[in-house]
Order: sequence, then C-alpha cells, then structure tokens
Amino acid sequence: MIIIDGSYGEGGGQILRSAIALSIITNKPIEINNIRAKRSIPGLRPQHLSTIKILAELSDAEVS
Repeated sequence: MIIIDGSYGEGGGQILRSAIALSIITNKPIEINNIRAKRSIPGLRPQHLSTIKILAELSDAEVS
C-alpha cells in the first residue's frame, strides 16, 4: 500500500486525482491522509467524492 500525505504542497484535489489515476494504472492500493488539510474547508469536497465513486466503479476498486 502506498500512503500519501494529502496536505503536501498546496494540498488540493490534484494530489487526489493524480494518486487515484496512478493507483488504477499500477493496480496498487493507496491511502490518502490529511486531504486538503491546509485549506479553509479541509477534507473531501462533494466533487472529489463523486469522482472517486465513479473511478472506483469503472476500475472495480474498493473504497473506504
């Protein structure tokens, strides 16, 4: 499992999108912590969660 600190750099959704794309391509599981931690409203936004759900369905991935 690859563990990613989602607060790294500007801590935005790009880390999430890139990590998920690489996980799907390499077929390796990931865990993302502290996503958007430095933002005024931290955590996943609805658009991020929707994207994760769609990609999970397309790639037959397990999301928790």
